[in-house]
Amino acid sequence: MRVLAIGNSFSEDATRYLSQIAKAQGVDFEVVNLMIGGCSLERHYRNMLDDKDAYGLQFNGQRTGFDLSMREALLSREWDVVTIQQVSHLSFRKETFYPYITALVGYIRQCQPHAKVMFQETWSYEDGSDRLTKTAGYETSKAMLSDIQKTYAAVAEEENLDGIIPSGTLFSMMLDRGIRQVHRDTFHATLGLGRYALGLLWFRMLTGKSVADNGFSDLDVPASDEEIRIVKEIVDSFAPLIKE
Repeated sequence: MRVLAIGNSFSEDATRYLSQIAKAQGVDFEVVNLMIGGCSLERHYRNMLDDKDAYGLQFNGQRTGFDLSMREALLSREWDVVTIQQVSHLSFRKETFYPYITALVGYIRQCQPHAKVMFQETWSYEDGSDRLTKTAGYETSKAMLSDIQKTYAAVAEEENLDGIIPSGTLFSMMLDRGIRQVHRDTFHATLGLGRYALGLLWFRMLTGKSVADNGFSDLDVPASDEEIRIVKEIVDSFAPLIKE
């Protein structure tokens, strides 16, 4: 499966282990992330129009040192899935998606008519952090997530997207199950368990395959067997959301 993420640091978090997780289940994944830290849909749109080598190329979870344009990436091969997302601090504001998302989705489908186009639902900020209360203006992480979920669901329906990868929902469920930390700096995913959970979720949502017996665990920051068991259980619970 070939996956292209038109994203930012949140898609970098999500794709760090994805190809390795797939390999552990005998599935060949080729994963490219187009990286600009903090990149919004508006900036993606401007990059689309300018056709400049604005993106750092990440391949199978590793930075390559090469830069390329959105067009070059989209036309470089036939993609099975192309993902896109809003920058986290605007993800709960539907008005910031437009008109950019409509133009971007149209461009993706023009370049890759056979690919599924999917959203990665971003996640909320850490409870008690200045980023949550002062930057985003929320009292609780769950309140921020609720608005993110509503926004992504509404835009996905309006743009007739092929699905949502519910990363924000996943992190909230992990915290509810006793995982102590999913953020490494109040907003990015932890380098071990957080990124691992996102990779499992992407694999589950894109392939439909259970992750219960996935053997990959070579994380940049180790996680306990119990944490891994909980994450796998949560990820497999998303099965009803998978679209054929």
